[in-house]
Amino acid sequence: MDKAFSIGFWSAVARFILRNRTLLLIVIGVITVLLASQWKHMRFTYTEANLLPDDHEVNVQYNKFLAEFGEEGNLIVLGVKDTALFTPANFTEWNLLSEDLRKAPEVDLTLSISDLKKLQKRKDSAGFELVPFVQDTVFTKENLARYKYELFNKLPFYNGLIYSPDKSSVRTAIYLNKDIVNTSVRKDFIDQVLVPRINEFETKTGINVYTSGMPYIRTLNSQNIIDEIGMFIGAALLVTSLIFFFFFRSFRATLISMVTVIIGVMWAFGILGLLHYEITVLTALIPPLIIVIGIPNCIFLINKYQQEIKNHGNQAKSLQRVISKVGNATLMTNVTTASGFATFMLTNSKLLKEFGAVASINIIAIFLLSLFIIPIVYSYMAVPKYKHLKHLNKKWIGRFVKWMERMVKEHRIAIYVSAIVLLCASIIGIYNIHISGSLIEDMPKTKEFYSDIKFFEAEYEGIMPLEIMVDTKRKKGVMKLATLKRIDELQEYISDVPEFARPISVAELVKYSKQAFYNNNPEYYQLPNSQERTFILSNAKSSADNANLLSSYVDSTGQYARITTFMKDTETERFDRIEEDLRTEIAKIFPEDRYEVTVTGKALVFQKGTKYLVRNLIISLSLAVFLIALFMAWMFRSFRMILVSLIPNLLPLLITAGLMGFLGVPIKPSTILVFSIAFGISVDDTIHFLAKYRQELIASNWKIKRSVYAALKETGVSMFYTSIVLFFGFSVFTISSFGGTVALGALVSATLLFAMLANLLLLPSLLLSLERNIANKETLRKPALKIIPDQEDELEDDS
Repeated sequence: MDKAFSIGFWSAVARFILRNRTLLLIVIGVITVLLASQWKHMRFTYTEANLLPDDHEVNVQYNKFLAEFGEEGNLIVLGVKDTALFTPANFTEWNLLSEDLRKAPEVDLTLSISDLKKLQKRKDSAGFELVPFVQDTVFTKENLARYKYELFNKLPFYNGLIYSPDKSSVRTAIYLNKDIVNTSVRKDFIDQVLVPRINEFETKTGINVYTSGMPYIRTLNSQNIIDEIGMFIGAALLVTSLIFFFFFRSFRATLISMVTVIIGVMWAFGILGLLHYEITVLTALIPPLIIVIGIPNCIFLINKYQQEIKNHGNQAKSLQRVISKVGNATLMTNVTTASGFATFMLTNSKLLKEFGAVASINIIAIFLLSLFIIPIVYSYMAVPKYKHLKHLNKKWIGRFVKWMERMVKEHRIAIYVSAIVLLCASIIGIYNIHISGSLIEDMPKTKEFYSDIKFFEAEYEGIMPLEIMVDTKRKKGVMKLATLKRIDELQEYISDVPEFARPISVAELVKYSKQAFYNNNPEYYQLPNSQERTFILSNAKSSADNANLLSSYVDSTGQYARITTFMKDTETERFDRIEEDLRTEIAKIFPEDRYEVTVTGKALVFQKGTKYLVRNLIISLSLAVFLIALFMAWMFRSFRMILVSLIPNLLPLLITAGLMGFLGVPIKPSTILVFSIAFGISVDDTIHFLAKYRQELIASNWKIKRSVYAALKETGVSMFYTSIVLFFGFSVFTISSFGGTVALGALVSATLLFAMLANLLLLPSLLLSLERNIANKETLRKPALKIIPDQEDELEDDS
């Protein structure tokens, strides 16, 4: 694309927009209405994100487990740690709470003290029977004391299931219908049935109820995401409009810009609905991102329009130049920003693909909206008066430009030393970074449900389900005594790991059967020996068929067994060691020729997904750097210029990574996004500066110093304006209650601030120091793309 074609193309675009301004506004209105009609298809996520591709081995194993045993994340638990529970009135209310919830169609089973079954020998025949643990209908202090003693001391089967290992708290387990766990019905049940009924119990008894479990956590987490979308949009509009007004001192310009980005937000929601994508913790960031990224477009366009009016006062000519001159520059910067987001589409994570697709589409959309709406609206309005242009003569901007010139001219060594010191410190910090695969780390720490999670972690040693599936490779192989002994041996190992809760499997029912055989003496809570096995195992199988809860721990053929445990929130490095040791122990206990044992569950899937995501995003960031380097090569036709341009953009990323190490911010799905987002945005300033530098170089016949200072003078203010908007715009994410979103906002803001300083100080310093090595005949060739207009058409005025 040569210079003549570029100028001709954008002149034609300007004529098209201004001659068809009414039609274009109607088209924008129609598209907005059509996209608004797609809002009804927006769906909020009802599960935590699966970061692994469908064909990944860990996902394949997890889906195989689900095929055998169904959804494992269907448990909600209600916990109480209060001795006042075992008083007649309160105990009655606790039982009524369980009974009311059990009646709900969304609930398959409740397991509370009043629901417990006690296994005992039949008196009339051989075998066992399940009888109610609580047999009284009227409660007194005496019989409640008896029940409490018997539960805590004679029923080890319910240890960790109904009462805590230290016997200080009790809980009710609510098993939801597996068909509704990942649907909106779950949310309705929790909002309309569970929470009001718990509140009623707390009001009547004064006892605090702790609530947790994956369905409950997911529901409240999703609600927080929904609540924060509106908060982010409002905060982004407020912050950017205030900064915009501070720069331009014009209500009219501010209002036009706000309307433009609000339409962009409406389009963002419409595209999410049109594509039927779920709103997750990532896609919820897109609408405020559009505001933050869209406002700099408005700054460039409106500033150019006002500059033109100030210079010659011709409105038609000013509007045409806004489109034909600034349009090209903003297109290129928006394309590079969109490219940074689009690289997420190259990962194998569905979550990131959707985020990358919607973000990149909407960045281009907000560019088009800005390019159409701002010139068209101004064409219908009166020419700006002097008071609207006073901001162009701010003295502090002149002082800022002179400060940059002085730093580059007189303190270049100090700039290099500062950059090297920051680089060395960053490398040290990078070595302290760790990866986090925690499911709950980013959850709102101030919310009540987070403190409830920590309660169950402390009392019941974890809430994140980890599943082990044992394939005996033969029907009815699970109930063989040799298999049960191996399962029990593995359970003993798991129980000794501090991060694991007491595991549950069919082996526990068999132990309970032996205890029942010996008149419920807890000392006999153990697997039967070879003499006892025939009678006890056959009757234990019959008992399992009658107990809805434990029948789900053996499949219908008796070939597959399931061992369920729960994990505490564990650091990734520790989790890896635990997993390695667990697999080693499994290999010792279960011979590979006779058993196939699979470790799976939500806890494992999320940990593996995080590590997979980190690897993919490193590749994605590398690809973004490579693509933008290609873009620079195409634009400047100089390999040396590519190297010079990448240094001030990669250094801020390294500084941010170092900060993460020093501040203890881990690499996780939310924070890894920082680098691709920040790189895609910060490179815009480099493009503006180098394009202007190259133009000055040609105009001054290779006068390097003059060209650098002229480029700094002309583009520095625009870079400062847009960087400030982006800095404060991304800072709004720090008001989130999600730790990952807070980190994302703070880190991107910090990175963009470092990038602005690097592009304003380090980049011109490098150009001046390298001089002849950079500005040679290779650099003087005509660029493939003309980005910055001629001298009289600059974006900024230096006054």
